Formats: sequence, C-alpha cells, structure tokens
Amino acid sequence: MDALFAPASPAFLADPYPAYAELRARGRVHYYEPSGQWLVPHHADVSALLRDRRLGRTYQHRFTHEEFGRTPPPSGHEPFHVLNDHGMLDLEPPDHPRIRRLVSKAFTPRTVERLRPYVEELAATLVRGLVAEGGGDLVGAVAEPLPVAVIAEMLGVPEADRGLLRPWSAAICGMYELNPSEETARRAVAASVEFTAYLRELIAARRKEPGDDLISGLIAAYEDGERLSEQEMISTCVLLLNAGHEATVNATANGWWALFRNPEQLAALRADPEGLPATAVEELMRYDTPLQLFERWVLDDIEIDGTVLPRGAEVALLFGSANRDEAVFADPDALDLSRPQNQNPHISFSAGIHYCIGAPLARLELAASLRQLLRQAPGLRPAADPVRKPNFVIRGLESLLVEV
Repeated sequence: MDALFAPASPAFLADPYPAYAELRARGRVHYYEPSGQWLVPHHADVSALLRDRRLGRTYQHRFTHEEFGRTPPPSGHEPFHVLNDHGMLDLEPPDHPRIRRLVSKAFTPRTVERLRPYVEELAATLVRGLVAEGGGDLVGAVAEPLPVAVIAEMLGVPEADRGLLRPWSAAICGMYELNPSEETARRAVAASVEFTAYLRELIAARRKEPGDDLISGLIAAYEDGERLSEQEMISTCVLLLNAGHEATVNATANGWWALFRNPEQLAALRADPEGLPATAVEELMRYDTPLQLFERWVLDDIEIDGTVLPRGAEVALLFGSANRDEAVFADPDALDLSRPQNQNPHISFSAGIHYCIGAPLARLELAASLRQLLRQAPGLRPAADPVRKPNFVIRGLESLLVEV
C-alpha cells in the first residue's frame, strides 16, 4: 500500500490518478500506516461518509483526547489549534450550525452577487497586465491575486495590508498536509499569532466604525440572543480567507494546465469565449481536484465492506479519487468541458453540513478569470512545464509560465 499511495513522491504528486484507480480496484477501504489513516477512494463511500454523523471533523465535543485514545497536541502549538478549532470547518453540532447560521447572515448570495462587477473588473485588469508583459507566471499574475483581493475586499482588509494575508495563509495551511513537520508547525504557530493580533485590531476598529464589509456583518450577526465570540469571528475570518482563495488559486492553475494538455477542449472554449458554459468550471474542478483529501474522526464504530473502523480511528476521504470514479463518471480520466451537470456530481466543494459556504464565490472567480484569459489572450500557451507545489492535500502549482 505504501508503494502505491505515496504522497511524498514527486511522481505520485505529478499524477496521483493512476494510483487512485488501483486503490479503487483493490477495495473500498485501505489502512495507510505512515499516517495511521483509513483511505476511502470510492465516490459513493466518500459522499456517504461526508454526511454520516458517526464521523466528525472533531471529537472534542464528545470526548477528551485521553478518552478518544489520542495524545493532546504539544502546548507550543496552542495558538494554531485555538485559531483552527474555533472555525466552523472544524466544529460539529451544536457549535457548527450556530456559527454557520450567523456567518450565513453576513455571507449571503446577495453579498456575492454584489461583488460580481468587482470580480469581473479585477480579473480583466490582472489579465490585461499579463498580456501587456507578453506573458509571465499565470499563478502570480492572475490565479493568486484575484481571490486574495476579493476575499480581502469582502472582509474589509485595507489594501495596504493585503500583502500580509497570503504568507499567513500559506503557513497555516501547511498544517493540513499529512504528518506536518515541526518546522511547518512553527511557521503555522507564528502566522496564527500574527494573524490573530491583526484581526483583533481590525475587529476593534469595525466595532467603533462599522462599514459595509463582512467583518462588520459578522459583528452585527445575531440570532436567538447569540452573537459570535471574538475568537469565533477571528477564526471565521481566517477560515474564509484560507478556504476562500486556496481552492480558487489552485483550481485556476490546475485548470489551465489541464487545458494546455487537452488542446481540443481549449479550442472549443476559444471558439466561444463569451458563452463560457457553467459545465466548464465544474469539469475543471472535478478533473484535477484542488483539495485531494479531507479527514474525519470515527466517533462511533462504522463498518465499510466488512472492515470495522473503530471509534478513535481517522478516515482520509480521497476527493481526488472520488472525482475520477468510473462507477459514477463516464470516461473519468477524460477532460470533457461539456459533461452535463447531472452527470458530474463532483465533491470538490465537499458535502453535508461542511459543504463549502464560499462555493458560489469560487465559481464566480473561476469563470471570470477563465473568460478574461480566453478573451484577452486567445493564443495563451505554456512557456515551460509548471513547478508543482510539494503538497499532496492541497494540490496546486507553484508557478505556470505562459506566453500570449
């Protein structure tokens, strides 16, 4: 199993999909010793387990670390865990639905729709700059600055401070990889301390002078006598920033690299850039999934195909494998931008109570940058092979050099 599923191997990182196919062929659940996790590769199982309340993102709403058979994290990691554990992504009922309801009051479809002109104009400006230079790094020039600026605009982060956000986010997200090193933890803790202090000041300023931004909306959000605590607000802002741009950055870069390797699909898009089908964004999200793995704790024993996963076990739901499952997708290893919506039940935005609250915004950003690149750079082509990030869980490119 270790030779097949090898997330530290450059060859596996470059193309994990053949290994996933073999995992699916070998069975529905596999134990992976290096991370102590049960790998689940099939779409039906991943989809069902995302909705199964016998599993959870945390166990601390029901058990202590000791009761669950787990060692508490080192005390030196506390700033990261305080920040992470108060975000709704890592909470379960009753805290999760309470926070999600309050956040939803400030993160409405109307809020996202109001951002459309800003997103479209920013995408056009960024692509215009890339074209003026004759090309460059698609990640650094377009894929990264667009969603970072959009979520910063939503939160009300002053433009002068936005350069701080991406490094903090990258350091914190390093902890979501399998078996992060102590150096990764050190960087995540430092970023957590700095990011928390920054947001504490920003929240204090918005309490004094509310604005038309998400932080002001979170401060005002109120239901049944409850508000978000300051720590919940801070953790929510960090989650919205991290989740609000990581997926879009990586889906954009992964998507264009996929298009370059499938020229007939790219040609079909170029034939009608204004009529960009919604199916294109969904297919790019499916084909090379930006979040490859999502973890769950087993809160009560569960059986999968005759194998009992005991309480205290950790499950690794393989989104990337589920999105290539031949039992669900016709010709799953083919990029088909016209794949009908009702035949593309990808789970790139998760499912169940933890379904991505920012999915509509991510779709808006992906479509905007894709449309602008097709319109302004109809001859866009790779100038070199991409440099891949040395990550498995969050799959993306460090750089993708292009010419126009």
